[in-house]
Amino acid sequence: MRIHFIAIGGSAMHNLAIALHKKGYQVTGSDDVIFEPSSSRLEKHGILPKSMGWSEDNITEDLDAVILGMHALVDNPELLKAQKLGLKIYSYPEYIYEQTKDKLRAVIGGSHGKTTITSMILHVLNHYKRDFDYLVGAQLAGFDTMVKVTDSAPLIVIEGDEYLASPIDRRPKFHLYKANIAVISGIAWDHINVFPTYQDYTRQFELFIDTIQPDGKLIFCNKDNDLNTIVENSNAPIEKIGYGIPDHEVKDGITYLLPDETALKVFGDHNLMNLNAAKLVCKQLGISEDEFNKAIASFTGAAKRLELLNSSNETNVYKDFAHSPSKLKATIEAVKTQFATRKLIACIELHTFSSLNKNFLAQYANTMCNADVAIVYIDEKTFVHKKMQPFTKEEVQMAFNDDKLQFFNDFTLLESYLRSINFYRTNLLLMSSGNFGGLDLTKLARELNTVS
Repeated sequence: MRIHFIAIGGSAMHNLAIALHKKGYQVTGSDDVIFEPSSSRLEKHGILPKSMGWSEDNITEDLDAVILGMHALVDNPELLKAQKLGLKIYSYPEYIYEQTKDKLRAVIGGSHGKTTITSMILHVLNHYKRDFDYLVGAQLAGFDTMVKVTDSAPLIVIEGDEYLASPIDRRPKFHLYKANIAVISGIAWDHINVFPTYQDYTRQFELFIDTIQPDGKLIFCNKDNDLNTIVENSNAPIEKIGYGIPDHEVKDGITYLLPDETALKVFGDHNLMNLNAAKLVCKQLGISEDEFNKAIASFTGAAKRLELLNSSNETNVYKDFAHSPSKLKATIEAVKTQFATRKLIACIELHTFSSLNKNFLAQYANTMCNADVAIVYIDEKTFVHKKMQPFTKEEVQMAFNDDKLQFFNDFTLLESYLRSINFYRTNLLLMSSGNFGGLDLTKLARELNTVS
């Protein structure tokens, strides 16, 4: 098979390219820019484009398929040539389905927790040396790539994103996988650039339920009222299995599952609900509750999800991917509850299109009220890059409903402020899907003042 990737440098795209290369396919690709770690990974496997940019010469009649990334535009010259030649053009989720239509497909959807639930399932399956394929949105310990597609595995576990499949396929990715086992972790409005109203957004989950194969299973968080209503109103011919927070207790900063007192390396109500979802999926795959608990005890979390950067003098510094209002609130509550005797300084970088939209900003009201000090950072260059009107400090404070909130748009001033604080018995939570303007968070975490 000869496969060409247009926009090969994307997170999922380059991983799929590597997976198909490992499968023995002849893989080529192009992009206008490729960042790390995509660049090094593609180079390691000998499929990094020799030069950056698009060329019609990359598209030839002998290609079996072209896979189109979301980064490409509709007038991309390679895309136009492929269309002119009548080649088969897939989005990557569409191609994942083509590769796995004879397998059992477990698809993990929801506005939050997808990566963690998927990671937990993969961790448990790996623990018991099960044969499985996967697609996950973060690099996991013990896994070389974020995508694995083979001929032999009877099962694939897929993190099902609700964002659009490609520039020419405006369906959400998770509609294309046709799940046998599906999870919806909860619904919280996101991606307002393509789903301008909450109703537009929730409709995608209604349609997702309709894509579940007959006699399939839907595992859903029954603590989400809107999701409950959607599930109750669905007439899909499937089994519906609800879940909530499992019985547990927190002692000395460690969470234990009850009644067996299984000590966990992760914490927070949102992670405990994620764990319950993963447990129910694993049950469908023949793994008992006792087996699951034994394996999950060694799960340390997905990359950038409450990742511990440093710990000293009763001070923990965490980095988290949280950026949407629901994720922000849940992550703050998790750290505050786990370390009830410590203060919490929480810093969020507003970075996504949705979070920088003035009409959406009010969704952040009261999301940081559990933090002792709340900080919002926006790289002033982000507004320029996205061609959006900058926020004032007053607008941010009003949206978050917190007139004590600290606001920074220069990372050097943010760093100076954090270095001026005594963090003894105080945790720091740094949340972003960006990189805080290039701030070295690991170095900062090690050098904070934690002396009593």
